[in-house]
Amino acid sequence: MSTPTPHNGAKLGEIAKTVLMSGDPLRAKLLAQKYLDNPQIYNEVRGMLGYTGTYKGKPVSVQGHGMGMPSVGIYTYELFKFYEVDTIIRIGSAGAIDESLHIGDIVIGMGACTNSNYEKQYELPGKFSSIADFELVKRAKEKADELGYNAKVGNILTSDMFYDDADSLKAWQKMGVLAVEMEAAALYMNAARLGKKALTICTISDCPFTGELTTAEERQTKFTQMMDVALSLV
Repeated sequence: MSTPTPHNGAKLGEIAKTVLMSGDPLRAKLLAQKYLDNPQIYNEVRGMLGYTGTYKGKPVSVQGHGMGMPSVGIYTYELFKFYEVDTIIRIGSAGAIDESLHIGDIVIGMGACTNSNYEKQYELPGKFSSIADFELVKRAKEKADELGYNAKVGNILTSDMFYDDADSLKAWQKMGVLAVEMEAAALYMNAARLGKKALTICTISDCPFTGELTTAEERQTKFTQMMDVALSLV
């Protein structure tokens, strides 16, 4: 497939080798305007904003990816496959499963469990373990510690359901899973299949077991610590 693609208006060469992505395109816009020098918009298709600029002299792009594995699967596959992107770092929100986590804490997704059937396309003779790039995990944790941010590394759950009819989070909690979100496993599988690098860094936005919640505006504008960590990896 040539560029632009059906979902991305950029031409080849307009997107940097490293892309920071968020489910909310307005968070991507905030990151571009707050952190990047000379950000130029390259995508507005379906409102999934994408920008390329520089950070401390290094080219970097930021883009939205929407909600859920099908959406992030499309956008990250196209970036890896057709735009020759090498590294994608997802900066998102997550619900706490580990009871030691609270609003604003950071989770670095070393691995991503899932209740999705996304891996079926690969026709594997077993279950696939979706993992992040180790170097990115290591550097992210070191930077978070250096900045004094409360960051935990471990397994996260990528769920197909936001409103789950069953109380399944307790079962995942028993297995030491830290938090639940909706995209990381698809990102990690795409990266594995295409020989690329990926990482998910999430900020805790709600705690299902305690009832702690943030607003949509807070999720869009206040979760900047994970941006500091992600940008250090560029």
